[in-house]
Amino acid sequence: MKITVFGAGSWGTTIAILLASKGYQVSLWEHYKEHVDLLNKHRENIKFLPGVFIPEGIAITNSLEECLQETECMVVVVPSHAVRSVLKRCSPLIKKGTVIVSAAKGLEQDTLSTVSQIIESELPAEIIEDIGVLSGPSHAEEVSRYVPTTVVSAAKQEKTARFIQELFSTPYFRVYTNLDVKGVELGGSLKNIIALASGILCGLGFGDNTNAALITRGLAEISRLGVAMGAQRETFFGLSGIGDLVVTCTSKHSRNRYLGELIGKGMSLNEALASMTMVAEGVNTTKAAFILSKKLGVELPITTAIHDVLFEGMNPQKAVEGLMTRELKSEW
Repeated sequence: MKITVFGAGSWGTTIAILLASKGYQVSLWEHYKEHVDLLNKHRENIKFLPGVFIPEGIAITNSLEECLQETECMVVVVPSHAVRSVLKRCSPLIKKGTVIVSAAKGLEQDTLSTVSQIIESELPAEIIEDIGVLSGPSHAEEVSRYVPTTVVSAAKQEKTARFIQELFSTPYFRVYTNLDVKGVELGGSLKNIIALASGILCGLGFGDNTNAALITRGLAEISRLGVAMGAQRETFFGLSGIGDLVVTCTSKHSRNRYLGELIGKGMSLNEALASMTMVAEGVNTTKAAFILSKKLGVELPITTAIHDVLFEGMNPQKAVEGLMTRELKSEW
């Protein structure tokens, strides 16, 4: 089977290596020609995944025509804001029956769409039978070094979810199936907002008690919005929900947590973003979730506070005080 992975960041590179290790013919597509040249020269993603060797068998290119020729499966790992433009270019080149897997996390700011919804809107229905999603607590820095990891494969059709499960599963990368595509995608996207908050708390100097409260109440917000959008509540208590939330709020590898920490220490959003090389999906997702909360009438106090810190100039310390002094309520 020939598989093309779109996006040569840390996660895209890791997925390409994992699939190549299983004997598949893998192409790795990258938008920027200079990055492609560096990857081919060093066989290492020095910028995003240093210290991990890229096997010679993986073809690295920025030519869509080259990488899509005879491709039977596409794995989309570009940042969420770039998915639509990449798919528009791919659409005329994709053959009927190609399996599409989204491994990107985020919500499109203008349309409030999940990544699978973006893909579905850009590709002809007669070409694509189903779109799968791969999500869960899976930092590339660990998966690429064979650290045991478990994730979820979701699709509307069980046969698609199982196909993706078998495609990716290895002795160190265990994949479960789920038919709640929307819930799996929302869990993987909305947790980045809470991770931003976790980083801000760390930057302010707060401790484990505060972070535990944030994760717990953050999960309540994620599931509340998810259910209002048609997802199943149980999904948010699985790997793509609480699992991804915990790892993103506690790990040194979390780019969203790191961004929040810089803001908690006094940087503006623009200053913090300028200091990073990787994309922090939580910024755009915060805007999208804030709009959705107003549209659907769902109360999201943590998300609203992060929105005000990022985009309205609210002092992070004041945001915490506002959350702690809200009207007293029952937990359930």
